[in-house]
Amino acid sequence: MIWWILVGLIAGFLTGKIMKGSGFGVIGDIVIGILGALIGGWIAGKLGFAASGGLLYSILIATLGAILLTFLFRLVTGRE
Repeated sequence: MIWWILVGLIAGFLTGKIMKGSGFGVIGDIVIGILGALIGGWIAGKLGFAASGGLLYSILIATLGAILLTFLFRLVTGRE
């Protein structure tokens, strides 16, 4: 659980830096990062990538998933 929070926090932070606009706050960044990890892991599995690869792999997959989630959230809500 602590691992998920750590990866989620890092992924949320990186997503906030990559995707300009209003942020979600610390708790929001963690939630976006954890949800991004789930989405990114699911997509990576469907594309045939390994399910495990260490901390950097987890952060990369979580960040890509969080970017996708943030993009879709902004697309639906019109929030910048």
